[in-house]
Amino acid sequence: TTAALYLSSTYRSAGDQIWQGLTLLFTLVPSVLVQLTLTFIHRDLSRDRPLVLLLHILQLGPIVR
Repeated sequence: TTAALYLSSTYRSAGDQIWQGLTLLFTLVPSVLVQLTLTFIHRDLSRDRPLVLLLHILQLGPIVR
């Protein structure tokens, strides 16, 4: 994710709006889908575990698993 954000900022400074958008799209959408899948499959929302939910929001859910 860090490399994609760096690459996206490089594209932005070069003026390549299309490549910047595609980089963000293909990096962030799968990451968000993985976090949502882990949240709902493991039912972290039904439990009283705010730390785990926070880690999912920060994209660190697979590390907890």
